Amino acid sequence: MKLVQLLLVGSVFLLPLGAHAQWQWLDKNNKKVYSDQAPPPEVPEKNILRRPGAPPKRLNFSTPAAADAAATETAAAAPSTPSPPPAAPKAAGVDKELEEKARKAEEAEKAKQAAEAQKLAQAKAENCGRARQGKATMDSGIRVARVNAQGERIIMDDEARASEQKRLQTIIDADCK
Repeated sequence: MKLVQLLLVGSVFLLPLGAHAQWQWLDKNNKKVYSDQAPPPEVPEKNILRRPGAPPKRLNFSTPAAADAAATETAAAAPSTPSPPPAAPKAAGVDKELEEKARKAEEAEKAKQAAEAQKLAQAKAENCGRARQGKATMDSGIRVARVNAQGERIIMDDEARASEQKRLQTIIDADCK
């Protein structure tokens, strides 16, 4: 029972960590927007207030004069070459989601093609079995009757039997590989 209580208390302390992985930006109406997904591309970089994983900005409580003096000291100490602007980090979660969706779509397409190939192979196997059975019947020499369009039974003559044997042999050659 103590383990359950310990897990419950631990999960309560871990709840705020989920809120830390949030994006925060100002939309076109200057309203703050909170989301677990990156802002749309039309949001300028200056309007993005917080990114997931980035430490929150620290507030500077020094007086403006002291802040200006500190800024000039760091500017004088820094080399005169301009620093490159910070690169915008990629939204790794979005890229992973897109890759995952693409991979799942590709797997679904492969599974669909495999199912169609299996269905085709099964149909060929059935056709092969029927053709072999019909060829064996034709080769046996017994009398075979067919039903015509009017529903009458007509016994096959030697010419019809030979043409049926050729047709069945072509099916066997095509489907029984």
